[in-house]
Amino acid sequence: MAHAGERARQSAIDELRALAGERLVTSAAVREAHGRDESWHPCVPPDAVLFAETTEEVSAAVRICARHRLPVIPFGTGTSLEGHISAPHGGLSLDLSRMNRIISVNAADLDAHVEAGVTRKALNAYLRDTGLFFPIDPGADASLGGMAATRASGTNAVRYGTMRENVLNLTAVMADGRIVRTARRARKSAAGYDLTRLLVGSEGTLGIITELTVRLYGIPEAISSGIVSFPAFEGAIDAVIATIQSGLPVARIEFLDEVQVAACNRYSKLTLPETALLLVEFHGSEASVVQQAERFGAIARDNGGGAFEWATRAEERTRLWEARHNALYAALALQPGKKGMISDVCVPISRLAEAVAGTKADLASSPLVAPIVGHVGDGNFHLIMLVDPSNAAEMAEARRIHDRMVDRALALDGTCTGEHGIGEGKIRFLEAEHGEGIAVMRAIKRALDPLNILNPGKMFTL
Repeated sequence: MAHAGERARQSAIDELRALAGERLVTSAAVREAHGRDESWHPCVPPDAVLFAETTEEVSAAVRICARHRLPVIPFGTGTSLEGHISAPHGGLSLDLSRMNRIISVNAADLDAHVEAGVTRKALNAYLRDTGLFFPIDPGADASLGGMAATRASGTNAVRYGTMRENVLNLTAVMADGRIVRTARRARKSAAGYDLTRLLVGSEGTLGIITELTVRLYGIPEAISSGIVSFPAFEGAIDAVIATIQSGLPVARIEFLDEVQVAACNRYSKLTLPETALLLVEFHGSEASVVQQAERFGAIARDNGGGAFEWATRAEERTRLWEARHNALYAALALQPGKKGMISDVCVPISRLAEAVAGTKADLASSPLVAPIVGHVGDGNFHLIMLVDPSNAAEMAEARRIHDRMVDRALALDGTCTGEHGIGEGKIRFLEAEHGEGIAVMRAIKRALDPLNILNPGKMFTL
């Protein structure tokens, strides 16, 4: 006789199939593709995958799942890095990639209303002839719904902020199937609780984002990018700190350590000096970007940097930043067959040198190959440790390095994650960071999702 839980699960799947037809998929290959992200976390597939097409259909699916207590895990493009999309309790993976309509662009108000499956590159391609762009750039061509759910940021955050600052409102399906719109298009409001920011960064644990309105910006009149190498990483970090503290309006400022530069040279066919490197970008008028580049060059020289080489031609800038965006794949190519155990932390800019130096010191005595890259303009950096998940010794060493990096960031009044999120990989550190605040988070979760069906096992335990 089938167990009651198994019968309920099968009943839910039967009802979901009646709702979505052939868009409800239970094949092993599709389930496995929806149970793993781009991280080292093991694949834990759901019981079924539903390719949703409307907010109303998401609502209907969630009502079915709530009735049968079947977990629901939202899925965008699968580019998350902390096990956000795994299904440790089984359930339904709700794939929103077909919800990819750009509903409206309001050029006069500098915003766009889109479905959650629209990717950042698709939106910017659509905007190409409007003179506007969407600036949040986490590297991967992630879906905007997923970016909102994980509070993504990326290379442009030092100037344009994160998803928290660039989402005006959301449409979300709550745990009981209700459809909620969190705000209007006004740029500010004092009306009630800020439900938008409650859901931004909630990682699918409080509601399923199906539509959102995002801020747009005018494409700058001029853009200049450049690189400068440093004989030691300390000089590069000191140059970053001096740049930010001077108020220089840098749009992007990225750090690559010598290990990552060597990887990029091999992967992207570059000939950069294999020492610490800063990549920077300035946005503004023709005159202002020249002035900003000159000021930055002087700061770099004062901190031991070499010649600042900069370019304004679009194809040169694209090649430069493409190498940065391919940093993960370049790192993985250093040891083919290994996985990237990737983590990030963020600290106040004045403590950045201590945070990076401590991690570099730990790596100096470790057998692991582990490049460091970072959106260092806002104190955020990433560690990519190359590991064989089946090698217990390597995994233990990687966890030791990782835990020391995170503990150090917290000791410096930083955060356990600047942009990757908590997922299942950083639950312990969220509790260390927020203390009694976790009790408040749990109370919110229980109030909005009393059956604990929305992405259970992520962010914190109940």
